[in-house]
Amino acid sequence: MLEMPTADALERYLTLTTQQMKLTAANMANVDTPGYRTQGLDFEGEFGKALDAHGMSGDLTISDVGGLTSRPDGNNVSLDRESMLMAQTQLQFRTGVELLRHQYSQMMDAIKSDGK
Repeated sequence: MLEMPTADALERYLTLTTQQMKLTAANMANVDTPGYRTQGLDFEGEFGKALDAHGMSGDLTISDVGGLTSRPDGNNVSLDRESMLMAQTQLQFRTGVELLRHQYSQMMDAIKSDGK
C-alpha cells in the first residue's frame, strides 16, 4: 500500500474544516433560538491532535464560546462573527483542496514520466 503522509494530513485537515463549517452553520441556524449558546472548537488544537493520533476519531472537543454578549433571551450568536468564521473556514477548505490537488498532480506527473 502506498503511504502518502501529506495527503493523509490534508484529508484530516479537510475533514476538520468540514466539521467547522457544520458547527458554524448550526450556530447561524440557531440565531433566534432562546437560550442557545454559540458552540466552537479549537481548530489548530484539534488538527494537532489529529496529526498526533494519525487519524480523526470524530471525538472533537466542542464547547461554548466565551466572551460573547448575550441578548435578553440568553442567546449569544453573532451573525457577524459566524459569517466571518464561515468565510475563513471556506478559504481554509479551498486551500486544503488545492494542496491535495497539487499532491496528486505531482504523483501523476511522476507516474507519467515513465522513469525518464
